[in-house]
Amino acid sequence: MNFWNVFRIGTAALAVQVVGSNWPKPHYTLLITGLCRFQILQLLKEKPYPIAEVEQLDRLEQFTNQTKSEEELGELSEEFYKYAVQLVEMLDMSVPAVAKLRHLLDNLPREALPDVLTSIIRTTNQEKLQILDAVSLEERFKMTIPLLVRQIEGLKLLQKTRKPKQDDDKRVVAIRPIRRINHIPGTAEDEEEDEDHDDIVMLEKKIRTSSMPEQALKVCVKEIKRLKKMPPSMPEYALTRNYLELMVELPWNKSTKDRLDIRAARILLDNDHYAMEKLKKRVLEYLAVRQLKNNLKGPILCFVGPPGVGKTSVGRSVAKTLGREFHRIALGGVCDQSDIRGHRLKKMPPSMPEYALTRNYLELMVELPWNKSTKDRLDIRAARILLDNDHYAMEKLKKRVLEYLAVRQLKNNLKGPILCFVGPPGVGKTSVGRSVAKTLGREFHRIALGGVCDQSDIRGHRRTYVGSMPGRIINGLKTVGVNNPVFLLDEVDKLGKSLQGDPAAALLEVLDPEQNHSFTDHYLNVAFDLSQVLFIATANTTATIPPALLDRMEVIQVPGYTQEEKIEIAHRHLIPKQLEQHGLTPQQIQIPQVTTLDIITRYTREAGVRSLDRKFGAICRAVAVKVAEGHHKETKPDRSEVTEEVTKTEATSTLPAGSAGSDGSIGDRFIASSVDAINRSLIALSSTPELHHGERRKRSRQGSDRCRSRAVRIQNCREHVSEDAKTESISDTPDLALPPEMPILIDFHALKDILGPPMYEMEVSERLNQPGVAIGLAWTPLGGEIMFVEASQMDGEGQLTLTGQLGDVMKESAHLAISWLRSNAKKYQLTNASGSFDLLDNTDIHLHFPAGAVTKDGPSAGVTIVTCLASLFSGRLVRSDVAMTGEITLRGLVLPVGGIKDKVLAAHRAGLKRIIIPQRNEKDLEEIAMNVRQDLNFVMASCLDEVLNAAFDGGFSIKTGLERLNSKL
Repeated sequence: MNFWNVFRIGTAALAVQVVGSNWPKPHYTLLITGLCRFQILQLLKEKPYPIAEVEQLDRLEQFTNQTKSEEELGELSEEFYKYAVQLVEMLDMSVPAVAKLRHLLDNLPREALPDVLTSIIRTTNQEKLQILDAVSLEERFKMTIPLLVRQIEGLKLLQKTRKPKQDDDKRVVAIRPIRRINHIPGTAEDEEEDEDHDDIVMLEKKIRTSSMPEQALKVCVKEIKRLKKMPPSMPEYALTRNYLELMVELPWNKSTKDRLDIRAARILLDNDHYAMEKLKKRVLEYLAVRQLKNNLKGPILCFVGPPGVGKTSVGRSVAKTLGREFHRIALGGVCDQSDIRGHRLKKMPPSMPEYALTRNYLELMVELPWNKSTKDRLDIRAARILLDNDHYAMEKLKKRVLEYLAVRQLKNNLKGPILCFVGPPGVGKTSVGRSVAKTLGREFHRIALGGVCDQSDIRGHRRTYVGSMPGRIINGLKTVGVNNPVFLLDEVDKLGKSLQGDPAAALLEVLDPEQNHSFTDHYLNVAFDLSQVLFIATANTTATIPPALLDRMEVIQVPGYTQEEKIEIAHRHLIPKQLEQHGLTPQQIQIPQVTTLDIITRYTREAGVRSLDRKFGAICRAVAVKVAEGHHKETKPDRSEVTEEVTKTEATSTLPAGSAGSDGSIGDRFIASSVDAINRSLIALSSTPELHHGERRKRSRQGSDRCRSRAVRIQNCREHVSEDAKTESISDTPDLALPPEMPILIDFHALKDILGPPMYEMEVSERLNQPGVAIGLAWTPLGGEIMFVEASQMDGEGQLTLTGQLGDVMKESAHLAISWLRSNAKKYQLTNASGSFDLLDNTDIHLHFPAGAVTKDGPSAGVTIVTCLASLFSGRLVRSDVAMTGEITLRGLVLPVGGIKDKVLAAHRAGLKRIIIPQRNEKDLEEIAMNVRQDLNFVMASCLDEVLNAAFDGGFSIKTGLERLNSKL
């Protein structure tokens, strides 16, 4: 648009308030107050926005100071006022806007009325521009009076044409509320009805002027329209009104401004609480990250500790530190989820009309996507690229998605598959479902089934209930607006069961390809086709899924990640995500792969990457504190030379916290800390086992050169530092800390400072230093784990004691193991402490499975128990690098077990080298990555003889009959 097409005279205004949002599309409301007229003299600049030289023509404040205006324009102003009052009195005074206009006529100066009324009455844009162009008051009055007269004549003509006839008057009298016959008009009942009507009008006004999101605004506008048509006696009237009042009162976009001063926060926390360093550190990290990233999501913290240590008061201090409101919710004794999620009405009272239910039902029927669908993107190459970019490994899942795309290319009306991703937490099952939807170009909807114990959540309520609504499936289709979305049924293994029905049984109809083309929701009571929906269920284990439901799904195992896969995932996805969330850049922090491997092996022990992601978040928060504090360091004016010299060095350490009261100069302490940093760097270079010899020598030479040059610079500035430090007060010690050099390299020393000492150590060899200890492999919903089995014998009555929260199946395995060993004691020359082949003769045996707080069950510990007891009775040590799994029989056979891949990965994480598995599980090794298989030595055992030979150094030989023959001579 050409700028000179704009009118030459305009109005200068002051913006008072801006209300609006960018979601889902930008929409704003601007409240302004006019200041004066101005005229454009010269255009100075057009882009990026016009800038012009203007001339002020008038000012509103000058009218109040004019003493001659009423004398000169008295007749015109009186005539204008008379017509203005006549116009307003012809309008309905019960309308708030009309009443406000009448009030303005009596209170505003007469000179300001032409501009006000011209903006209100019906005029063309050209007429309004003419009034704007009239700078003279006399000219403005003369131009406005004809407009008022025209408006008055138009209203008179309109009233004549709409004058009711005599019959209409009678009809109006007859229709007016008959209930008022028995009472006198103007009584309290009339006043209450008028007040109620005014409340509804005010409620609608609040809804339309509120700052709630567009989706919520649409729902509220729809409900207020229904409320206007409802009689107040209707039971749903009060419910709807309370709902709308709550929606208006919620602080949708109202928030307090956080106080992000780290120093003030540290002082406040130290004043309110002594000790609690971890809690204070976490709060300061949050403040630092908020400085770098304004739209940071609030963390979810849980303070765990005994009563009286100050957990609640710390929460109150956190709110005070941030300048936020504080609210405490007592959850002790809460046993109803409705206390968290709210209540839902159940049965409908007989007095409730059918009108509202029927209307809601018909509106839902209209909004459902009966024949609306999205077009699938079937480009296999693009799909493969997208899946590879979003997820590392997971080849089975990617292969299955690509197979579906290929078949869809050949058969257009293919029914959507029903997949079930089973694996430990944190391996990416939910995110894969979202990527599948993105690959196909479909809408995505997630349904959380954890804890659901009411079948109406799946099938919906009957329409005979108050507040009845459709189930989550139909409601999800209404939300996405298409009939072929991707539905993610999350945590399907955690469905509950109650008196309200079994939701797992309700899912049978949803997830059955032969039935879901005519799925009937109780609320709809008509069939809806779900055959085009792509259902993806997620679970941690199939043990808790009913067999009938599991049979309807295609189960795809999602095992845990290897160390190499975790490293790739960390550097491809986790680290960039954490840097972006904490406002950092790769130029500020570097985490090498050696450090990532150290975090994986010593700070996390999981199948997925959630804990690993949190560790990276902790590192980024610690670096954010350093970066944020470095931005606020102030240089001392009398020490410019020293500061310039010091910042040229590679020192990143700060002065110790207690340096104010120590002996020696500041320069000595700084140099000492710098020398300590140099020594730590040299130790780090020399003790890094992951580097090759040549690379370590190269890095060592480079580090030595840097350290020597650094030491020279430190020695050169020693005199300056010491001289200035003698006259400098050190009461403000933290200001002397130097900002860190960028990028900050995270090595294993930094890991210990940030994450603390390692949580996991390689304890296998230490725990296998005596007979009666063996290592087994267990599967849990969280992934594979190594499991120690310990045994001891003592004088007793031949009892077997089992501890460690064992299930019935594992107890039976222990009894099988001791029975097999007793029957083969002579064969293997196994004796108890008294030398008897009867292992339970005057001997008690105690079997213990550590981690006693964790429930354990399953048959796969059989071979481990046999090996542990064989080690105890033979006095031989089990190899420290061996782990095993397998079920046993009374005849000594080794039967196959499940979860082989997860178990093998757990052994690989623990640094074990030999794995004993059943012979019939050899086929499961194909699922394990080649690099993991190359690091391990697998022993396939079909009987316990082979297990014992592989578990002990030199084998577990069988004594022959000749060797056992004793001479009687």
